[in-house]
Amino acid sequence: MPKLKTRKSAASRFKITGKGKILRGHTRLNHLMKKKSEARVRRLRREAVVDKAVEKRIRRLTPYL
Repeated sequence: MPKLKTRKSAASRFKITGKGKILRGHTRLNHLMKKKSEARVRRLRREAVVDKAVEKRIRRLTPYL
């Protein structure tokens, strides 16, 4: 069976936890920061777990991650 290619764009955006969950970063942290509260910015800096509905697609893009 041939090796599968990893989509590098997806591999750079997602991380796998020890238990196999997929983590993603938050959006809306680039510009217009002045109006966002410090608490909101701290919350956006943390990583979030990917939704179950999308998880299968991400695993297909990153087979060896």
